[in-house]
Amino acid sequence: MMSGSTPFYQKHHRHYDRGYRSKELESAVSQYQSSSSSSYAAHFYLVSSGIRSSNLSESRLSPMPKRAKPTYLAMDKENQIIGYVVPIFRGSQEYASGFSDTEEARVKESAGYMARRNLFTSGLEMERTEQTSRKVSMRESAERISLSKRIYENEEHHKRMNKDSLMHAPEFVIKPRSHTVWEKQCVRLHCTVSGWPDPRVVWYKNNVTIDPMAHPGKYKLESSYNVHSLEINRCDFDDTAQYRVSAMNSKGELSSFASIVITGHIYGITFDTHIVDGFGVSFGREGETMSLGATVIISPNLARYQPEVQWYRDDVLLQPSKWCHMHWSGDKATLTLTHLNKEDEGLYTLRITTKSKYETYSAYVFVRDADAEVEGAPGAPLDVKCQDANKDYVIVTWKQPAVDGGSSILGYFVDRCEVGTTHWSQCNDTPIKFARFPVTGLVEGRSYTFRVRAVNKSGMSRPSRVSEVVAAMDPADRARMRGTSAPWTGQIIVTEEEPAEGVVPGKPKELEVTEATKNYVVLSWKPPGERGHEGIMYYVEKCVSGTDSWQRVNTEIPVKSPRFALFDLAEGKAYSFRVRCCNSAGVGEPSEATEATTVGDKLDIPSAPGRVVPTRNTDTSVVVSWEASRHAKELVGYYIEASIVGSNKFEPCNNKPVKGTRFICHGLATGESYVFRVKALNAAGLSECSQESEAIEVKAAIGGGIPHASPTPPYGISVLECVRDSMVLAWKQPTFIGGADITGYFVDYREVINGVPGTWHEANVKSVSDRAYRVSDLKENRKYQFQVRAANMAGVGIPSLPSGTFVCEEWTIAVPGPPHDLQVTEVRANTLVLLYKPPVYQGRDPVNGFYIDIKEADAEEEAWRGVNEKAILTNYMKIKILKEGETYVFRVRAQNKAGVGKASEPTEPVLAETKPGTTEIVVDVDDDGVISMNFACSNLTPDSKFVWSKNYEEITDDTRITVATSGGKSKATFNMLAEDDIGIYSCAVTHTDGACSSYTLSAEELKKLLELSHDHKFPVIPLKTELAVELQEKGRIRFWLQAEKISANGKIEYVFNDNSLSQGEKYKMNFNKDTGVIEMIMESLLPEDEGTFTFQLQDGKATNQSSLVLIGDVFKGLQKESAFMRKEWHRKQGPHFVEYLSYEVTPECCVILKCKVGNIKKETVALWYKDGREVKGDEKLTFTEGVLKLEIAQISKKDAGVYEIVLKDDRGQDTSTLNLTEQVKRQQANSSTALKIQSTDEGIRLYSFVSYYNEALQVTWHHKDSAIAFTDRIKSGVVGEQLWLQITEPTEKDKGKYAIEFHDGKGGLKRTVELSGQGEATAEFQMGAKYRVPFRTHLIMCDLVSLHQALNLTCNISGEPLPEVVWLKNEREIVSDGHYVMKLEAGKYASFTITTVNTADSGKYSILVKNKYGTESADFTVSILCFFIHNHCLLNMMSPHMPLSSVITSLLLPLCCDYGIPFSDL
Repeated sequence: MMSGSTPFYQKHHRHYDRGYRSKELESAVSQYQSSSSSSYAAHFYLVSSGIRSSNLSESRLSPMPKRAKPTYLAMDKENQIIGYVVPIFRGSQEYASGFSDTEEARVKESAGYMARRNLFTSGLEMERTEQTSRKVSMRESAERISLSKRIYENEEHHKRMNKDSLMHAPEFVIKPRSHTVWEKQCVRLHCTVSGWPDPRVVWYKNNVTIDPMAHPGKYKLESSYNVHSLEINRCDFDDTAQYRVSAMNSKGELSSFASIVITGHIYGITFDTHIVDGFGVSFGREGETMSLGATVIISPNLARYQPEVQWYRDDVLLQPSKWCHMHWSGDKATLTLTHLNKEDEGLYTLRITTKSKYETYSAYVFVRDADAEVEGAPGAPLDVKCQDANKDYVIVTWKQPAVDGGSSILGYFVDRCEVGTTHWSQCNDTPIKFARFPVTGLVEGRSYTFRVRAVNKSGMSRPSRVSEVVAAMDPADRARMRGTSAPWTGQIIVTEEEPAEGVVPGKPKELEVTEATKNYVVLSWKPPGERGHEGIMYYVEKCVSGTDSWQRVNTEIPVKSPRFALFDLAEGKAYSFRVRCCNSAGVGEPSEATEATTVGDKLDIPSAPGRVVPTRNTDTSVVVSWEASRHAKELVGYYIEASIVGSNKFEPCNNKPVKGTRFICHGLATGESYVFRVKALNAAGLSECSQESEAIEVKAAIGGGIPHASPTPPYGISVLECVRDSMVLAWKQPTFIGGADITGYFVDYREVINGVPGTWHEANVKSVSDRAYRVSDLKENRKYQFQVRAANMAGVGIPSLPSGTFVCEEWTIAVPGPPHDLQVTEVRANTLVLLYKPPVYQGRDPVNGFYIDIKEADAEEEAWRGVNEKAILTNYMKIKILKEGETYVFRVRAQNKAGVGKASEPTEPVLAETKPGTTEIVVDVDDDGVISMNFACSNLTPDSKFVWSKNYEEITDDTRITVATSGGKSKATFNMLAEDDIGIYSCAVTHTDGACSSYTLSAEELKKLLELSHDHKFPVIPLKTELAVELQEKGRIRFWLQAEKISANGKIEYVFNDNSLSQGEKYKMNFNKDTGVIEMIMESLLPEDEGTFTFQLQDGKATNQSSLVLIGDVFKGLQKESAFMRKEWHRKQGPHFVEYLSYEVTPECCVILKCKVGNIKKETVALWYKDGREVKGDEKLTFTEGVLKLEIAQISKKDAGVYEIVLKDDRGQDTSTLNLTEQVKRQQANSSTALKIQSTDEGIRLYSFVSYYNEALQVTWHHKDSAIAFTDRIKSGVVGEQLWLQITEPTEKDKGKYAIEFHDGKGGLKRTVELSGQGEATAEFQMGAKYRVPFRTHLIMCDLVSLHQALNLTCNISGEPLPEVVWLKNEREIVSDGHYVMKLEAGKYASFTITTVNTADSGKYSILVKNKYGTESADFTVSILCFFIHNHCLLNMMSPHMPLSSVITSLLLPLCCDYGIPFSDL
């Protein structure tokens, strides 16, 4: 037996095995024999050692055993050794005696002789023999005990000396190694495993057991001498996986992993990708499903090669979710938007990436609002998000919709829903206008979703898309839940602390007002340091500024999170706030109070955007650009609206705000002329609309507008800084930008090895706007080349020429690197301005100045000369040493303490000349004393913009200067001229031939302008608002305006139609000199009040006036609305209807009349009338319900009429009426289902169901738009709620369009269906007509359906409630078992199957369907005609050459005659 298969017990107990293969046992036996007699020694070894051998001497001489030897160890259930077992002696006679046959015969003779002699031995000798036997027995027992002890000690010694012989868990001596192999090659995984008992080894692929029998020839498993292997033949891409080998025995299990990657021979292959049949600009509506797809052609076409397919929306990578599904079929990429919302609007980009390059395709998707549930209601808000979530509150934000429904949005309602439920609860009682709201009262630890609805005077919008799920918990707790737990160290450290019970928490820290609007104020603070180990809560207190009265806000419920939102604060008042902590030990000291905060919106609505310029694009789209809003804090985006000239009806071009100032409006009508306007929005609301653009006709741009060309390549690539693993590059702008602004640049790099360039790689996936970029993840001391591409709205241009080869090594020079991005502007005959950016590499010390060099363009390098002798600190310089007509180039050098660094790349040659039409900035002071700078340009393009700068940095803050542009002129107005405004102001016009100019505002110039402004200031009293009118409570009319500044000596004169008005009973005037509000109130408007109202103001020399004209429809509308409000006020003083009488119809066709009432009391009564006659309704009213109902069960024609309810008490009465004459019919007609076709035994039935039918519903059937004349063959009727038309034995003339028309008095509802003769019902009838017999017998011919085959019968059923289905055979109910199987699928398909047909199945079968509205049944007879064709009887009937078909024909023909069935049909 080989050592590799030695049993475990032989490894554990050496004396049972290894003694037979060594000299150890020989020594032990010799020692034992020397101390014992030979006869007893042989017997002892035979019994105690259990040796089984054919020859004792042979066992002593041979170290190897003759055959396997059994074990005599005693084991427990866990295979542990507990002792030894002495076997039954089975040795041979020779082995037992130790003599040969001859010797044994001789001994027997001697023994016989001695026995005869001993027969006469005396008793003394017998006694002596017995004593000798007892001594021998005792000696044997002692020797056995001694030997057992020696055996045990020897076993323990070998255990200590050879630990490998102990049982232990599997271990991997050599683990399998991962491989990457070519396709169609073979690969083998090896491992060596140790362990005792021998482990069982199993191989897995991606955690699935590998079964070689299931894949013959694919896998081969081998195990030999603890070395295990897995061989995989002819690998393909499906074999790329993670493989695991598991070794297991009774002591444990261990696994090892290895990966196999199968790669194709694609290295060095360049893939060409083409996207064809792409998706175009798409339009959808909320709630719809939209799919975008494109066919992708990749060449060469390699089997199983998968490119990377990605979808983007507005440059944001999309991930699969319930809202969007992605699919790649191998040659087509598809994106499905399952439920469109306005959030799904945007620019969609398909990106196909291969190993060599990538290809993109983009198109815009527009999502329009779904139809409003209430006419005139606004669109749904969008982008609902949750921010700053904490234990009991969260801030919900959203974006306002583009569609307001025709009237301004009054505000928004926020709803919440706890995860796991479907109940939505409203969070705010009154609508809020701010697009941000803190939701309080959340339950800690629970998760919520939110939605928002908009409301205007017409009604409520649809709800927005729900937000992501947010949990109400502390952010630290949320972070711990998202993070992973720390590994277990195996140590538990127990420390003792002083008990923290009874510790009153300290003061909260860093209390501040984080957000303040006119609706709420949000406080934020940090917990105190002294807080004990128990949880703390907070009390918030407020105090009106100027008082010492602190009032607790949340007395009943302390807050848990360090955030709190306060509501119901008085707008305009100033408050201070403080917070206290509390726990079971008590309430702590208050925090430091906040500064006084005035309640009101801190965020203003943005100002209207500037000039709107439309440009032709295609025959259905226009490019619209505009100037950004100058007063737009926290800008969200812009909405663009379009209107056909003359319609005065603006429609939104986008339903999702865009952040840029350029947008392509699609879906326009070709040949129509449009005007456009733009609105800006932020959280505070939407701005006023911009001025309308000039009208533009929609047609493709040919020779004008925007040329659709990508930019030319950039050039002049240089290195600005280099470190060990990155380099900063700079380049120059393309000479031609393609007719549109450059949106960004893309940088590629490649490694150069031994002068051979490698493959290009993308350095940036997202475009960069600057002309400098740091390329990271490079390798030190390697050589690289770079190329740059520019992109605009037309696409990405071709790449630049490869740069020179640069070495990636860290710069250590002390002087700075070169400046970059040199630009020349304001070129004149003798001057120009040079702009530049400081170097990226600063050197050892910061840059402290710049030197400008100049030379003629055609001069040698030695001709460079300095412009400035002393270094300048600015990033610009005006050069005044030019000669007209000369061409120059410039460069810049930077210096630090170590010296002057490397010069920049030179500029392009510049010709010193003043171009025709060049203008300069003109400073003007108008009559109001307003100082402005004005610049005009005559050669504008549609894309041109005026860019104002101070010290050559673009002005983005409008607090000091306001810019307004109109046509070819731009004005920069100083808001409040002061010393802070001193500097160089410049204005440049983009997309022109360098049109720009500058103006230097010095201290002297500032003084002159302020003196000039003082002389023109305030000639007219400025007004904040013009004269306006509004309606107040009780229908009062208020005329008012507000002056921006007016002194206490100001005078106001009120004029109506050139007649002065005075204070009196009709006119009440008021002038608030503190706020400048001037108002006049009238109780009502009479016909003689039609005319012009004027407020004339005078304050010293300054005067002003404002007029309001109220004539015609405007006056009548205001008068009517005032009278209505006054009437409504009086009506609401007593019991009145909050919601007037309305009705609803239940599914059971019960009509419920209901109305909502208000201001009622116990004495208030409600009386119901029908056609002037009182009917009994609710006699007692309750204050809690406020809703009155009247239910009409099973409405019929007699219930039609005019219903009236009167609500009255001692304060007055109110009446509401409802005409219910035609509504009942209309509701019944609307409840009808689509017209359907059903095949019956007699012909074809057309039917429709209504929820409830009565005689008042008039129904007319039509065929081919003509009323049907009913005959015995064509009948109509009603069964329950089913209206049907039966056509018996239909013919070709019966084909055509059928309709059922319901009449409700005012109009009609028509359901139609086309009976073409090709439908399933017609086919079923025609098929059944072939085999129809008088008794509707279903005949099965066993020649076609042999005996023991299955028979299936089906029936289509309908009914509401769902009918109960019962199958009968010979009037007895059939029970479903193995022979009969009955099913009801989808509630309308009943089937009956006989699994194995036999002759006993013949009989009458019925199907019975019933519900609470009625019962229907259908009967049919099944006859089983079987033909048993036995060999003997059939052969007797057949001639030797008679075909089998002739025999069957002779059998079937008589049956066909009996049943009247054409033989050909069988």
